[in-house]
Amino acid sequence: MADLTEEQKEKKKELAKYKRKVVELAGVMHDIVEDTIWTDYVKLPKLSEDIGLAMQDVESFLEEHPYLR
Repeated sequence: MADLTEEQKEKKKELAKYKRKVVELAGVMHDIVEDTIWTDYVKLPKLSEDIGLAMQDVESFLEEHPYLR
């Protein structure tokens, strides 16, 4: 990626926050699958939906700021 302007660097930091949310949700799902699937499986559909919505936020942000791809 070429040198970014200060504004672009701020947008990159903002994108990192969106991505971190996706990774955190995926981590929760991973922990359930690995450790508590037999008791917490009912949480998976909502987590899946939340991950999908968070990914939509990432994709929308990238559409607005394609230089971050």
